Amino acid sequence: MTDSSFSVAIRGEIDDALLAHLIRADHQEDLCFATWYPSNGHQRKTALLHELILPQSGERHVHGNASFEARYFERAAVEAAKLGAGLALLHSHPGPGWQDMSADDIRAEQEHAAAAKGATGLPLIGLTAGNDRSWSARFWEKTAPSKYERRWCSTVRAVGSQLRVTFNDSLIPPPVASESLRRTISAWGAAKQANLARIRVGIVGAGSVGSIIAEALARTGFEHITLIDFDTVEELNLDRLLHAYPRDARMARAKVQVLGKTIKRSATASGFTVEMIERSIVEEEGFRAALDCDVLFSCVDRPWPRSVLNYIAYTHLIPVIDGGILVTASNTKGLHAADWRAHIAGPGRRCLECGEQYDPGLVSIERDGYFDDPRYIEGLPDDHFIKRNENVFAFSMSTASFEMLQLLMMVLAPLGVADAGAQMYHFVPGLFDRPNFDLCKPRCPFSSLLLSRGDSSGITVTGAHAAAERCRADRSRRQAELPWRAHLIDWLQEKLNALAVHWGEL
Repeated sequence: MTDSSFSVAIRGEIDDALLAHLIRADHQEDLCFATWYPSNGHQRKTALLHELILPQSGERHVHGNASFEARYFERAAVEAAKLGAGLALLHSHPGPGWQDMSADDIRAEQEHAAAAKGATGLPLIGLTAGNDRSWSARFWEKTAPSKYERRWCSTVRAVGSQLRVTFNDSLIPPPVASESLRRTISAWGAAKQANLARIRVGIVGAGSVGSIIAEALARTGFEHITLIDFDTVEELNLDRLLHAYPRDARMARAKVQVLGKTIKRSATASGFTVEMIERSIVEEEGFRAALDCDVLFSCVDRPWPRSVLNYIAYTHLIPVIDGGILVTASNTKGLHAADWRAHIAGPGRRCLECGEQYDPGLVSIERDGYFDDPRYIEGLPDDHFIKRNENVFAFSMSTASFEMLQLLMMVLAPLGVADAGAQMYHFVPGLFDRPNFDLCKPRCPFSSLLLSRGDSSGITVTGAHAAAERCRADRSRRQAELPWRAHLIDWLQEKLNALAVHWGEL
């Protein structure tokens, strides 16, 4: 992990319980402990709060400020150690927004950092709740023998029906409103736009749906987008892949590279950045890049990547906005049906497995490479999903729109409504189903045993992905075999495009 930043995530039910305890009607401060598990992305360390350890009689004192007895800390540290978890100390302040620390706050956390580390093997996490349900947080990292230093988190996200992110403005400053976003800001206001723009979004799958979502995010003012896809632009993609052109197919370009370069031109945020990860989500590098995000779009259609994204949604508390298209057609009768849907997987919502968005029995078959074996595919029935590849740009555009609206609803919560339910549209005969708000089935591991366990879940969902490795090798080979004239012409065209953009901005 490089250039580490720090973050905390809290699932909705824990967030509600903590705030109910910490924010008092008499406006005094209060405190408690909680356990946490680590979630390590490529660049970000996140503490996932797991269980509350509320004070028992006489263990803490409220006197304007709040203090605790040594036995309360010792009990909490023992409970955390038994669970193989870290320890978090939480307290409240009577003001709104991201909270700084008083001298007493610093002393209380710093003096217990060594004992917490010694008992659990993990840093002490400190959190402060504001009276408007905002959070601030820090890691106490060991930097030398008997020396612990505070590392401020950049964000704290509460993940329930609404995704509520509190930003550390000193580390992630609010964006400066620009004229290009005037109409967008007028729709929901500058404050909500400032929060929306700073949410770090990952798009898994840079195909027909993913490319349209990326364009929408860039134009809506999002500041950071991560694209994760191992695939190459091919001629057969050009009828539905936004921003891909014949030259990209001839040059055997990676989909994320083509999309990443073009949405930089579409972006309305002044500090826009895009990461282009030429990996599958089922490969370790793609998986860890996804853990750096606050929300993920699932634009994949196979069981293994969908199962990995489902795992991330619950185990690492990163909501996944998923969608899909099913087209039924024949050579003789033409289009029979076209259905598409959008829904969100995450704490308090139905998971993708319980919603039957993938068959868990097929995950191991895909991991073993059978879905990329022509002989195996030939033996499958004609209506098997692996053989279905009918799609058109208009269907992808509608699905992408559904998914974008799910994101906006979850973050903005207009009129207090954050959950639109699972939505399904039938192109034939042009009808919506009633939104589905069903929860997971009884004993679903994602909504119970695996919830907020992060890297401590004991399950490895990634692995070698032969198809992705072959695709990257083939792309490198094809690019190496191109004549030098093709590379020269391509370079000149890139320079001309850059000049055109430059002169257009003047």
